[in-house]
Amino acid sequence: MAIEQIDDEKLKERIIHINRVAKVVKGGRRFSFAALVVVGDESGHVGVGLGKANEVPEAIRKGNDQARKNIFKVPLDGVTIPHESHGHFGAGKVFLRPASQGTGVIAGGAVRAVVESAGIHDILTKCIGSANPHNVVRATIQALRELKSLEMVAGKRRKQTADLVAAQSAKKSKKKATPEATPS
Repeated sequence: MAIEQIDDEKLKERIIHINRVAKVVKGGRRFSFAALVVVGDESGHVGVGLGKANEVPEAIRKGNDQARKNIFKVPLDGVTIPHESHGHFGAGKVFLRPASQGTGVIAGGAVRAVVESAGIHDILTKCIGSANPHNVVRATIQALRELKSLEMVAGKRRKQTADLVAAQSAKKSKKKATPEATPS
């Protein structure tokens, strides 16, 4: 898949988490820092990076550089995602569901930073298991990577997108027309 050029000025950086790590040595404690950073252009491109250094600004810079190397395209359906998706990393599990227009981002801190950087403004999410920001972010990235646009699905099935939309709407109307059994 060809990667399109992304304008570096449009990329916005968000710091998700900064972790202070202490190493005990003979003379006392040595502190180092790890920064989890997300960058995105808010129009479908997002990347996450982890930077480690002895100073906070240096850790953030390294995380930013790593995130810019890991940018990928997220298929969007307006300002939401095209379908439900699940992500899993370590003990962290994330569930993403498209929402109707005007819902907003219903998410926690780490998931919110990633989906807003990707340009998703209407989404429902649920974190299950770990609340560790590293695992939650990686699970969110996995869930976003599993998304497929309508054009991608139509291309794999060798059909037109209009045929898929018509089949989907027929399926929904058939579901609504089927009378449900009522208990007597």
